[in-house]
Amino acid sequence: MNEGAYPRAPVLAVGGVVVHKGRVLLVKRGQEPSLGRWSIPGGRVELGETIEEAVEREIREETGVVVKAGQLVYHFETIERDESGRIRFHYLILDLRAGYVSGDPSPGGDAAAAGWFRPEDLQRFQISKRTLYLLKSEL
Repeated sequence: MNEGAYPRAPVLAVGGVVVHKGRVLLVKRGQEPSLGRWSIPGGRVELGETIEEAVEREIREETGVVVKAGQLVYHFETIERDESGRIRFHYLILDLRAGYVSGDPSPGGDAAAAGWFRPEDLQRFQISKRTLYLLKSEL
């Protein structure tokens, strides 16, 4: 079972919007929630970690790319229930802009794939409406 499944309380998570040379950094999720979907890289905030530190760590773990976290650009909440109505996932997600420092994308952590994508590429991928909305404002 996924570590975040059936939580006792909402889980704080972060995402990082990294744009470099007109392309955005995306990962294909290798685990639930959102298995198989493309999204900005990110994950849970660890105890004692700032949201900026979490963004920088998560992007490095999932893609191998080094970034410097910037300002908050978007936030949302996702609640997913199972067939019996129990809460399977409950995340409060804070998305920050992050500046590219170095590295080439290579999937790691719970990412099945990672890469740089042009705005016109995004319609080819399975990406949530929220992520598309965010990316349109950032690209």
